Amino acid sequence: MKIGIVDYNAGNLTSVKSALNFIGADYVVSSSHNELMECDKLIFPGVGEASWAMDQLSQRDLKRTMQDFKESGKPILGICLGSQIILDFSEESSTECLGLIPGKALRFPSDMGLKIPHIGWNTVVHNGKGIFKGIPENASFYFVHSYYVKPLNERNIIGVTNYGIDFCSSVQFENITAFQFHPEKSGEVGLQLLRNFAEI
Repeated sequence: MKIGIVDYNAGNLTSVKSALNFIGADYVVSSSHNELMECDKLIFPGVGEASWAMDQLSQRDLKRTMQDFKESGKPILGICLGSQIILDFSEESSTECLGLIPGKALRFPSDMGLKIPHIGWNTVVHNGKGIFKGIPENASFYFVHSYYVKPLNERNIIGVTNYGIDFCSSVQFENITAFQFHPEKSGEVGLQLLRNFAEI
C-alpha cells in the first residue's frame, strides 16, 4: 500500500514525510502524474497562498492528477491549504480552485476581535468514527490559517472547531477527507489520524 504525497512546491513536505516515517507508512513524494496515479492513496498538503498554489498545480499538470485520482475512487487526504483548494473557490485572491468538493474557502471575519491568522492548538469536535477512530473527544490539533472550509452540503462536515465562530475543520466527500489543521504537527492524535488514513 503506497501513499503518494503531491509535490506542487506549496506543501510542508518535511513534516508530512517525518510523520509518515514515524508510523512506518510506505510513501513517495512526486510531481509526476503517472507516478502518483500508481499510488493507492494520495496526500495533498499545502502551505501558502491559494492562487499561487493553483498556478503551481497548472504548471506541473497536477490539476489533472487530482481530478483523475478523485475519479479513480482511491482515498485522498487534504491538509491545510490542501483542504481549501480542493473546493470550488477561495476568497483568497478570488481564486478558482479544483472543484473536487462543492464549497468555498472563506476568510475569518475581521470583526471577531481575535488575531488572524488563527495560529496554535484548538479542539476539534467529532463523532469518533471513520478517520477519527481512536481519537479522544475534543482532542486538540495544531492550526495555522486565515481561511476556513465551508462545504456546500453541511452533511460533509465531520469536524468542527470554534475560533470566534464555529467553522468546519474537517470535511469528507466521497473518497476525499480534508483537515484544516496539521495532523503531522499535532502529536500523537495527529499521528493516529494518519495511521487511520494509511489503514483505510
